[in-house]
Amino acid sequence: MSPPAVFVFTGPTLPAEEGRALLDAVYLPPVSQGDVYRAARERPWAIAIVDGYFGRIPAVWHKEILWAMSQGIHVFGAASMGALRAAELAPFGMEGVGAVFEAFRDGLLTDDDEVTVVHGPATSGYRALSEALVNIRFTLEAAVAAGVLPETPETPEQTRQALLALAKSTFYPQRSWPALLKNAQGKVPEADLAALAAWLPGGRVDQKGRDARALLAHVAARREVDPAPKMVRFRFQHTDAWEEARRQAAERPLDAAAGADTLPPDALLDELRHAGGPERYPAERERALSRALALEVARLQGLSAPPARIEETADAFRRARGLHEPEALARFLAEQGLSPEGFYRLMRDEVLESRVRSLAAAELPHHLHDRLRASGDYGPLKTRSRDKQAALAARGLDNPAVADCDLPLPELWRWYFEERLGKPVPADLAVYARSLDLPGEETLLRTVLRERQFCRLSR
Repeated sequence: MSPPAVFVFTGPTLPAEEGRALLDAVYLPPVSQGDVYRAARERPWAIAIVDGYFGRIPAVWHKEILWAMSQGIHVFGAASMGALRAAELAPFGMEGVGAVFEAFRDGLLTDDDEVTVVHGPATSGYRALSEALVNIRFTLEAAVAAGVLPETPETPEQTRQALLALAKSTFYPQRSWPALLKNAQGKVPEADLAALAAWLPGGRVDQKGRDARALLAHVAARREVDPAPKMVRFRFQHTDAWEEARRQAAERPLDAAAGADTLPPDALLDELRHAGGPERYPAERERALSRALALEVARLQGLSAPPARIEETADAFRRARGLHEPEALARFLAEQGLSPEGFYRLMRDEVLESRVRSLAAAELPHHLHDRLRASGDYGPLKTRSRDKQAALAARGLDNPAVADCDLPLPELWRWYFEERLGKPVPADLAVYARSLDLPGEETLLRTVLRERQFCRLSR
C-alpha cells in the first residue's frame, strides 16, 4: 500500500517540481475558497498549504480548515497563506512551520501584505513577478548581520529601517529589489545602496522558500513516524452558513493537478442521462444519494475502516474485475480518473458504506414501509398481501412446493421473469435473490411459487 496521501497547495513560493523532490504528494495550485474542503473530501492523511489567493479570488475559509481537521486530516501551513492561516488557527490544531509562521504567531508581523506577491499564470509555473515584503525584511536583517549595512550606536539600523519603510509604502505588485534601490536614491547613503546592490545576488534571503521547503520536510518526517489521523479537541459546528458553503464548494471539482477530471461537472452526467434508457440516471442518482447518506452517518458516528478490511475489499474488487496484474489495475485507474490514493479512498468508503448498511439493516423494513406510505403504494400492496395470504391459506398453499406448481421449474422462472417482470432470467439466481435482501435462491423460489399460485387462483 502506498504511503498516506498528502495534498500540497503551492505556487510562486515553491514550484511543484522542486516540492516533489522533498515530498511525494499531490501538488495543487495556490489554495482558494473551497479548495481545502474539496481536498478533504478525498480523505488524505494531510493537507499542506504554502500559497493561496487573496483579493479578487476569495481566500481559503478558516472553517473549511477546521472541518478538515475535524475529519481526522492533519493541516500544515508555512511561508505565505499557509503561515497566515496556521498562525490564526494554531489554537485549534493547525500546525505551522518556519520563521514567517512564528513571526505572525508571535505578533511580530500582522499584515497580510508581508507575504503577498503578484505571480504569473499556471503555464509559467506561477512564477513570482514581485518580491514579498517578508523576504525584503529578512534580507535586510541578513545584510545588517553580514556588515553590509551599517549598524552603529549613533545610527542603529538607520539604512535598514529606511529601506524597509520604503518597501512597506510600495504597493505589493511593484515591490522588487531594483525598484527599491532606485526609490531609495537620495534617501539613504549612496555607499550603503552600492554595498547592498553588490551583495544582493548572493545574499538575498528567500525566507518564504526556505519555510516552504522546511514544511515539506517536516510533513515527510511526520508521515514516516506518526501516520495516525488528526485528533482535535474542539467540536465542529454545522451551521446553516457552513452547509450552504460546502454545498457551493462541492459543485466544483479539485484542480486537474490532483488527477481529477477536467470536464465540467455536468458534462459526464449528461452522458449518463443519455445512456442506458430513462431509468439509468434516476437509479444511479439514488445509489449515489444512498452512498452519500451512508458516509455522512459514518462520519457522524465516528465509524472507521480498518486497514485490513480495506485491503480485503480492494482484493475482492480487483478479483471481480480481473485486475490481477499491476498493468491491468493501472489501466483501470487511468480510465476511471483515479490515482492510487483515490483508489484507496474509494475502497475505504466502500467499507464504511457497507458498515452503515449492516447497522441499518435491522431498521430497513420499517423505513421501507414508511417509504411506501410516502409514495402512496403502501395501501394497494398491503391489500394484495392480505388477499394472497388468505387465498393461499384457504387451500393449504402457504408454503407451496415445486410439485404443487403447474409449471416445471425452468418454465416457472421464465414465466416469472419474462412474463411478469419483462426481463431475462438472471444468469445467477442467488445473486439476484441477495439483491432483494433474500438469503438465496431457495427463498426466492418460495416467493415465486406463492406468486404463481396466487395468480392462478385470482383468474
